[in-house]
Amino acid sequence: MSKRIAILGSTGSIGTQALEVVDAHSDKFEVEVLTANNNIDLLIEQAKKYEPNSVVIGNKDKYKQLSEALEDTDTKVYAGDDAIAQIVQISSIDIVITAMVGFSGLTPTVNAIKAGKQIALANKETLVVAGDIITKLALENKVSILPVDSEHSAIFQCLAGEFQNPIEKIWLTASGGPFRGKNVEFLRKVTRCQALNHPNWSMGDKITIDSASMMNKGLEAIEARWLFNLKPDQIEVVVHPQSIVHSIVQFEDASMKAQMGLPDMRVPIQYAMTFPERYKSDFPRFNFMDYPSLTFEKVDVRVFRNLDLAYQAMNKGGNMPCILNAANEVAVDNFLKQKIGFVEMSDVIEKTMMRAGFVNNPSLDDYFFSNDEARKIAEEIIAKK
Repeated sequence: MSKRIAILGSTGSIGTQALEVVDAHSDKFEVEVLTANNNIDLLIEQAKKYEPNSVVIGNKDKYKQLSEALEDTDTKVYAGDDAIAQIVQISSIDIVITAMVGFSGLTPTVNAIKAGKQIALANKETLVVAGDIITKLALENKVSILPVDSEHSAIFQCLAGEFQNPIEKIWLTASGGPFRGKNVEFLRKVTRCQALNHPNWSMGDKITIDSASMMNKGLEAIEARWLFNLKPDQIEVVVHPQSIVHSIVQFEDASMKAQMGLPDMRVPIQYAMTFPERYKSDFPRFNFMDYPSLTFEKVDVRVFRNLDLAYQAMNKGGNMPCILNAANEVAVDNFLKQKIGFVEMSDVIEKTMMRAGFVNNPSLDDYFFSNDEARKIAEEIIAKK
């Protein structure tokens, strides 16, 4: 039987690549639900092509346009964040691909887990913000959370057949982004255009900026802590400019496993969609002769402070990762709008972490309050610059 999928964030980088996987294996998948926040033109195009049961546009102002465009189809049309959060619960969905960016992915993921849906998780912020609650919910509802991020997919693949063997340590690899080897003075002058020019990966604006600032790797470290039940000192980040080794697991006998391949997000997306099977693909193959040297470097956290801030939040625990994430989302948004500089993003995040209220054992409501509070504080800090 075909897997019936819902793609939350179908017009983004992960969402569109997930649909490429559907195209390549149209006999294995049916598109049941598509959602987007604002890109209505592409959502309409996708809806007409894949004929899903339902589509949802987050921006309510665009509901009429979407409804009129699809009035001659059988697709149901909804709008608003609440609709996105509720649509994941319909009985016809087998797997939910959470490709929304940021905190907005939390509630739909919670609802999908409560409804017993398998999760292909591309929204790392869900585990960053509320990893303790999400992992408990998944266990209670017997739901699998399959990682889509290339690094976490790599760890997951390395653990196949090894789940009874304790992990000693993992290495999350980072390309180093466009500013590898640069100093703080260089970063002070970085432009929006420069920061969006990633050397290896094609991603959305927010994730690309996070990659350039190394915050993406910090968020991934927190995500890995929850996905694989690790302590912060078991997670290390290493710069690997070629992006061929996607991550590494070291076991207690000193053996190490690495998952490798060309930097192509369709590979981990397809693996999450097809697990436990591997479907044949026509994705480009790696050739050792094209990469005679694979190199690794230590991250300079004095330059890329965001990684250190993420580890501070992870070690502090409680709602601190939620505060970190909220401040970062505000900082990135203001950098993209050219209201603050590249280095100033770290200043905003650090000051927000110092000022926001700390909760040691937060509830889901506490996370929502902390998110709102941290965003407000970050905006106030930026307004005073």
